[in-house]
Amino acid sequence: MLFDTHVHLNAEQFNDDLQEVIERAQAEGITKMVVVGFDRPTITKAIELCETYEFIFASVGWHPVDAIDMQPEDLEWLRELSAHPKVVAIGEMGLDYHWDKSPKEIQKEVFKQQIQLAKEVKLPIIIHNREATADIVEILRTEGADEVGGIMHCYSGSVEIAKECIDMNFYISLGGPVTFKNAKKPKEVAEAIPLERLLIETDCPYLAPHPYRGKRNEPAYVKLVAEQIAELKGISYEEVAKATTENAKKLFGIN
Repeated sequence: MLFDTHVHLNAEQFNDDLQEVIERAQAEGITKMVVVGFDRPTITKAIELCETYEFIFASVGWHPVDAIDMQPEDLEWLRELSAHPKVVAIGEMGLDYHWDKSPKEIQKEVFKQQIQLAKEVKLPIIIHNREATADIVEILRTEGADEVGGIMHCYSGSVEIAKECIDMNFYISLGGPVTFKNAKKPKEVAEAIPLERLLIETDCPYLAPHPYRGKRNEPAYVKLVAEQIAELKGISYEEVAKATTENAKKLFGIN
């Protein structure tokens, strides 16, 4: 049993073979996944998918790269969608200082608005962080994000920052990069962070694990992430699968 906590089956890369991708995931033991929406089209598709497949859940949020496009009615729409029985989180949200489409101050404001929304509707949050760690941690702290907690998605930072995030009621989610030979930090995090605070994900179609690096990622490959964590921790694959699945179900309130 595996739980892929972050997929983008709502991406156009899956338009031609979505059913086959889902079947391959099930064949590898993936029993649950969360499709993450981050703008109008991807959120709409995420809701559609969670209504079609029993084992698919949805998260709804606004991506920091597109923060400049978010209107008040979009935030209101997220609030309405949060009442959907299969919407289990708000996000992905956060800060992205790699791309310069949305000014930093606007990104911060949209991030704060979504944290407040999550606290209102009592749902955990999914954090996107690119080259913005210090500001992310500060905003999570000042906005009281520990009240709902959530996920540091596709975590690539240090063990020290991971522990700070855990202290704020966050789980650390590892994806394909933990399998890369040169990925020192994710491997250190996998070794150091207690199993009860770890989650696994693919972020498909992006960041495919070794030996598929550079190709389209898909949920079936989350098994490779779990296997790598087991190897790094010196424990069984079954232990990692069971713990990360239980962690995800607990966080998302899924029985």
